[in-house]
Amino acid sequence: MESNHFGRVKQPKISDIIMKELESMILEGSFTAGQKLPPERELAARFEVSRPSLREAIQKLIARGVLFSRHGGGTYVSEQLGTSFADPLQDLISSHDEFLYDQLEFRDALESLAAYYAALRSTDADKTKLTHCFNQLIEANQNKAFALEAKLDVEFHMTIAEAAHNVVLLHTLRSLHAMLAKSISSNLRNLFEKQAARQRVMEQHTNLYQAIMDGDAEAARTAAHTHLVFVEDNLLKMRQEETRIQRSLRRNEHQNPL
Repeated sequence: MESNHFGRVKQPKISDIIMKELESMILEGSFTAGQKLPPERELAARFEVSRPSLREAIQKLIARGVLFSRHGGGTYVSEQLGTSFADPLQDLISSHDEFLYDQLEFRDALESLAAYYAALRSTDADKTKLTHCFNQLIEANQNKAFALEAKLDVEFHMTIAEAAHNVVLLHTLRSLHAMLAKSISSNLRNLFEKQAARQRVMEQHTNLYQAIMDGDAEAARTAAHTHLVFVEDNLLKMRQEETRIQRSLRRNEHQNPL
């Protein structure tokens, strides 16, 4: 009699399957960094599993640092997710213009690619979300709400990244935006205060939005590139002006000591 060399196929634990599903939802952006998860009862019903199995999956993700719980306040996605680029390079970027340029150049390449794929892959739900964000952006532009417009500008581009349906692209862009958030939002506010520039940016956003809604991938890529080159050029000009002013002030201090 031949011995059977095949062992039993090990069935995966229900909690491991739930854990993988939760991980996928986080990677796809269904749950974002810092977001509170729905209540246990709701999640268990959504996955059609028992609450103990769900609880076990959540505990495993807490142990790995993907989730964290607040006493009496539910379970949240770790706020550290997507910040891996941020800390070590933050000081370098803020103090060296050439590093800022490298990051903006990289962002241009990625966002042009995201726009291309969003035009090809965006679902009806993606287009609904993008339309909602675009309409808010138009309203902020018309109301001259500079701070809100800068915030919605970033949100508009991240919604496009989500619609590209590439999780590596999405999380790389999230990391870049987290790292560049301070310089971009403050500089965009300055940029939006210039009427002609704000109008140009809105026209560029409209072209980008329309190309994605039309499913024209090449037009979307071109529109994203045109827009980002314009913004990058203006951000860099502002940074150079700021540096010149600082140099001038330093010179004056040395020439006219107290």
